[in-house]
Amino acid sequence: MKKDTKETRQHILDTGYKLIVSKGFSSVGLTEILQSAGVPKGSFYYYFKSKEQFGEEIISNYFREYLVALENIFQLRGSSAYNRLMEYWQRWIETQSDSCVDQKCLVVKLSAEVADLSEPMRIALLNGSSQVVQRIAQCIEAGIDDGSIVKSNAAVTADFLYNMWLGATLMSKLQRNADGLQQAMRTTTSILTNNTVT
Repeated sequence: MKKDTKETRQHILDTGYKLIVSKGFSSVGLTEILQSAGVPKGSFYYYFKSKEQFGEEIISNYFREYLVALENIFQLRGSSAYNRLMEYWQRWIETQSDSCVDQKCLVVKLSAEVADLSEPMRIALLNGSSQVVQRIAQCIEAGIDDGSIVKSNAAVTADFLYNMWLGATLMSKLQRNADGLQQAMRTTTSILTNNTVT
């Protein structure tokens, strides 16, 4: 694939992501995506077989970038695994604020919307989320090893924390404040340091 072809394809994905994370998948039509991207309709079908396949690609692209950012946080040197995890959760809060529209959590935005509409998109969301949980579990294990995190079943703890944060993010959208996210932060601290839920 030529460089300009790759760039055009990525430009369509980036444009679609911004619209979908703002409005939802079903609310955004191909015409709006293509007009915003400044490309003709034929270009879309050159790169993507359908809107559903386009949605799958947006999800896969999102998780590729998300996992790179996650690794950058979790591999920071000179910091305990606990501190690296707390940095991750703090960034989660910051990117869910009203001023960070382009960085809203795609998982929260699309999970309920597409889970019953598109099996390929549901699987893409599930696979990406599972990889995130796996990385969190690895960081928890590193924290148990370095003594910064209380001993627990890392996989179960990671799954619980990720689910809690997704739920808190959804509630923050409903309540239009960060109270749920701040509660998630307090509970996360308690679980990682005392193995208790507060």
